[in-house]
Amino acid sequence: MRIALAQILSSTDPSANLGVVEDYTMRAADAGARMVLFPEATMCRFGVPLAPVAEPLDGPWASGVRAIAERAGIVVVAGMYRPADDGRVTNTLIATGPGVEAHYDKIYLYDAFGFAESKTVAPGREPVLISVDGVGVGLTLCYDVRFPELFVELAQQGAQLITVHASWGSGPGKLDQWTLLARARAIDTTGYIAAVGQAYPGDEIAASGPTGVGGSLVCSPVGEVVAAAGDDPHLLVTDLDLPAAHKTRETIAVLRNRAGLTAARKAESRG
Repeated sequence: MRIALAQILSSTDPSANLGVVEDYTMRAADAGARMVLFPEATMCRFGVPLAPVAEPLDGPWASGVRAIAERAGIVVVAGMYRPADDGRVTNTLIATGPGVEAHYDKIYLYDAFGFAESKTVAPGREPVLISVDGVGVGLTLCYDVRFPELFVELAQQGAQLITVHASWGSGPGKLDQWTLLARARAIDTTGYIAAVGQAYPGDEIAASGPTGVGGSLVCSPVGEVVAAAGDDPHLLVTDLDLPAAHKTRETIAVLRNRAGLTAARKAESRG
């Protein structure tokens, strides 16, 4: 399976960002990718009020993404915002394309490093798994990557690939943490991790919030980095060896072992 990671620089103009989605999607399709992944905040970068740009899933921005995916003939996953019932927004991934129509709302909000995402963003509740050409793909957003239990749950539901879509905050050691966390989640799940982030926008914009550091990467089921980008805008295209990944999951049986331990504890409690 060939996938593409679109490491872009979102602006504050959703219409302009939709044009970037079209450009990178067509390039990904021309490269033979079956799916192209865009970062968190593709619709509009962080650092500005989000409520004025939020739209429902049947609004013009999401409809534009659907039209792009249909023209390209591949699955597109991109970050957007939807109005929430309480006046906040949801930090959402739209996934659309051949045989796919789904969305995921970010579960774990970035209330860390001096940033309080929960002030303006309402949390999601449910993990989301899609199927692309018969391959189970779990969807996650940014800060989710620090919570291995979500990734394990997706793997237990059948995810062979889990995607991470981020607008990672800059700062000392942050890029190293991003890389380490992606590799760790691959080892936790014995599956592929495709982690796509916003490119680095420069110091001035980076000071306004978590606006990206680059470093998009794909990790193998044993935690090896099989493809990686720098900090500039880049389309990263790579092939996933899914039969080898299946063999790894059978050989390093952490998912099966974990389920067995849970069952044993339940049996002890009943005894």
